[in-house]
Amino acid sequence: MPVVTGQSQWNGTFKEGTGTLSTTTSGTIREAPYTYASRFEGAPGAIPEELLVTGHAGCYNHALANIAFKAGASVESISTTAQLTMGTDDQGSDGHGYSVEGIHFVVVADIPGITDDQFVELAEQARALCSISKILTVPITLDASRITTSPATEEEA
Repeated sequence: MPVVTGQSQWNGTFKEGTGTLSTTTSGTIREAPYTYASRFEGAPGAIPEELLVTGHAGCYNHALANIAFKAGASVESISTTAQLTMGTDDQGSDGHGYSVEGIHFVVVADIPGITDDQFVELAEQARALCSISKILTVPITLDASRITTSPATEEEA
């Protein structure tokens, strides 16, 4: 299996410093700047946690497509928004650290040939089995809805 790498550079203090984030395996993101303000105050710049949930959404979509295929269904489309909730804890050097409290998926998919109950089961399997989900210990929740652009079969009705 391939090794996937990312790289970050940071210069300066926690609040006044600046850094960059790069996806070194693919080169898709090159030295995207980030700061304390971009992470926690809404200033322009990259957010490491945003990159995590973006990758998690992509991993989830791929897992759902694979699980649906193995179940005999053909995927037309899957759109997933991953929402990461930031929080605080007492782990910082000043007693105030930052944490990830949870990730919530909002999924809309067009997977003809399955029932709504089957879709929910496949969506939950993908949530649990996505490789990024497996490494995270925060709660990862899900809202999944199915759209159908094809006419319903007798089994779906």
